[in-house]
Amino acid sequence: MTPPTPSPRPRRSRRFGASLLPVLVPLAVLIVVAVAVGSWLQFTERQANDAVHAVGSRAADRVDVEAIVQSVDAAARELVLRVHAVPRGALGEEGGTAPVADLRLQTSVATLGDLSFPAHERIAPEDVQVALTGGSIGDYPFDTYETDLEFWAVLGGKEVPVRMLFSNNATLFSVSTTPLNSGQEAAMGLELSRSGSLLVFAGFMMVVMWALAASVLIGAWYLTTHGEGIVWPALAWMAATLFALAAFRNTAPGTPPIGCVLDWFAFLWAETVIALCLITVVVTGVRSALRIALRAEDTAT
Repeated sequence: MTPPTPSPRPRRSRRFGASLLPVLVPLAVLIVVAVAVGSWLQFTERQANDAVHAVGSRAADRVDVEAIVQSVDAAARELVLRVHAVPRGALGEEGGTAPVADLRLQTSVATLGDLSFPAHERIAPEDVQVALTGGSIGDYPFDTYETDLEFWAVLGGKEVPVRMLFSNNATLFSVSTTPLNSGQEAAMGLELSRSGSLLVFAGFMMVVMWALAASVLIGAWYLTTHGEGIVWPALAWMAATLFALAAFRNTAPGTPPIGCVLDWFAFLWAETVIALCLITVVVTGVRSALRIALRAEDTAT
């Protein structure tokens, strides 16, 4: 006897692979496009943060002031600026690491304190606080702030030219600069706003919050209209979403306070919708369970 021939299963697998091909190709293209766009956005944001903005005198004998933003505290409306003074030409010695005479850097009103460096001693970078004006952290993530930076130098009791080199290391903020008219001093206006990556993430958070609230609302509508009674897995999912949403909100970068734009645009309303859906499902489920119990008693009697 000859054994029976096996069924041709490879054809079925080929059909299954052919049916997946129209789905996999657009998905792969979408992934490639998303990665390309993300790479471009990351590169442009990094280039903007690495940019150095110069303003002030170009004289050979001058004091270069390197001012770098280290961090921004929006709640306190101040930023931390790291300042490093480098005397050039005849004003410095040892390659610009020390001044030939006592050097004093005077700053604008927004900067909290002037800087002094003794003659013939190595100049070390110092951190200063700069007050911010305008804007409110309640506008997060669309809050913007302004301030002015101004430096003028006095070396040995005589005012000398200054050139400021400004850059930004605060990743949560982008800074736009405006040179201000000045004499021997260096002055620059700053406008700070949230970085592009933070805005994208905050927008994503708001979309997710509304999507979770909508999914809970749809689930609650199904349970209440179909008389499912008390469905404990569904209640556990809704309660978990209620508390998980609060934890998710606290992951927002920059620690925004309660009551900001993020809350009024999405978080508070999503929490309200989920809480009301949870209460409605419980009340409706209890009523359905009581009706079923009464019908069972009536049938038994």
